[in-house]
Amino acid sequence: MRNEIYLFNPENDMALANFTPYYKAPSEIIRMANDLSVLPAWYAPEGSTIKVDSLSRVSLWREQCPASDFLPDVIWSAEWENMPYKPWGWSPSLLYTLRKAGVNDSFLLSDMQMGQIRVLSGRQCCVKILESFSRMDGLCGKAMTCNSMTQVKKYITSLERCVLKAPWSGSGRGIMYVSSKEWNDSAEGWVSRVLRVQGEIMVEPLYNKVCDFAMEFYADGNGCVSFVGYSLFDTDAHGNYKGNFLLSDGQIKKILSQYIPDEVFNNVCRTMEESLASLLNKGYCGFLGVDMMICLEDGKYLLHPCVEINLRMNMGVVSHTIFNRYVHCLSHGKYIVKYYSEDGEAWDAFCQMKATYKLHLCDGKLAEGYMPLTPVKQDTHYHAFLLLDRI
Repeated sequence: MRNEIYLFNPENDMALANFTPYYKAPSEIIRMANDLSVLPAWYAPEGSTIKVDSLSRVSLWREQCPASDFLPDVIWSAEWENMPYKPWGWSPSLLYTLRKAGVNDSFLLSDMQMGQIRVLSGRQCCVKILESFSRMDGLCGKAMTCNSMTQVKKYITSLERCVLKAPWSGSGRGIMYVSSKEWNDSAEGWVSRVLRVQGEIMVEPLYNKVCDFAMEFYADGNGCVSFVGYSLFDTDAHGNYKGNFLLSDGQIKKILSQYIPDEVFNNVCRTMEESLASLLNKGYCGFLGVDMMICLEDGKYLLHPCVEINLRMNMGVVSHTIFNRYVHCLSHGKYIVKYYSEDGEAWDAFCQMKATYKLHLCDGKLAEGYMPLTPVKQDTHYHAFLLLDRI
């Protein structure tokens, strides 16, 4: 197996929306990339190389890990190595950075491949996917693509409440909730800017969400897409990711089946594999996640099969991989990526959790307690960790 270098670049969604080689990520996103730069070690194959901002961060990570036997067997580099890359996601700005650093083009996407990924990453693709489910019972979910203000206003008038989405934006961003009663100059200005910059905007009904989840897939780059597993996750009121529940696929499905019959999930999974294979063809190779949700409409639980498509590595795949590799089968918990706004807050939380939730192993797997996945310093603002308990 050839050695590949893994990179956590969380600015990818915004860089893809900007779609220029010269995009500069906000300082807070750069901080996130640095604070969590060791994260790929937990999902990359053994023997992979992990690109970090500083090797001193790796040393600290080794010191702080309460279970040294669980440190992944990977190679570390703070340089832009001339080798094949496996980033969190691809964008023109990343390609520019790698080319400028001297990475051979044979290890990178071509500009044509990059253009394909940009098109396939647009929220417009949800419209095509949802068409595949139009005749399936037990589902909800509609999405309309608009290219004029007249179209937008028409749909808003016909819907009680709706969600407006920019075709390309960062996770949890580029979204506005609105109704015809709430429509004002500010909303119209935002829609005008999206239409001017991106040419289109998405309009979707606002559903009564009960819970978020996702199905994770892998595309082999040759037209085949296969199901990887389930992801059950938390978001805040603004749709920002908070964390994943660490559970087996069977346990997640058992929770979801309280609302929706097993047969519906099986049918959706099969249809999604076929629809994604048709959509992606040979245009993408790698992991991807399809965000879904269970909704309560007119007293009946329905499954929305395609809220978002994340055409990149995502936290659902990370948590799924960590659970299968490292967590005991009789344990459960949460995979959390937490933001701390002030210096010292992450350090205080780290010390408190380490003292309060002692880590315990069982049969050589993580069973109970706090497991830091990324190192923490006084100036750390982003921290990824596990909190585990026995079932």
